[in-house]
Amino acid sequence: MRSASDAAVRAWVTLVHTHRVALSAVERALKSAGLPPLDWYDVLLELERAGPLRPRELQARLLFAQPNLSRLLDRMEGAKLVERGRCAEDARGQLVCLGAAGKALRRRMWPIYAAAIEETVGAKLTDTQAEQLAGLLGRLKS
Repeated sequence: MRSASDAAVRAWVTLVHTHRVALSAVERALKSAGLPPLDWYDVLLELERAGPLRPRELQARLLFAQPNLSRLLDRMEGAKLVERGRCAEDARGQLVCLGAAGKALRRRMWPIYAAAIEETVGAKLTDTQAEQLAGLLGRLKS
């Protein structure tokens, strides 16, 4: 078994720390604007892009892990942002649809989210550097 190099360990620690700092900045920005957390945005965006979706299909598309998607959807349904209904092909299956209020909320959230991305990444890297970083991080996905 091969041991991790010092460079690989430094890259790992920096990646994990930077991830935490960046997400915290976005969450703070959303909260200070009186908006729901980032995981709500993630669900709303995926439903807008590809919905209606079965919960397992939605889970597979989400950017952020949702260990308890069912409870999140309960809260979002209670807020009238999403609707759940039966799947025509499978009577036991369920579909999640984006409601009009959910679409409007996602649009209100995006400028805050985008500004936080700009503050955490765009203001610190050139576009070329950001593209290089995206390419390097993309190599870690496979």
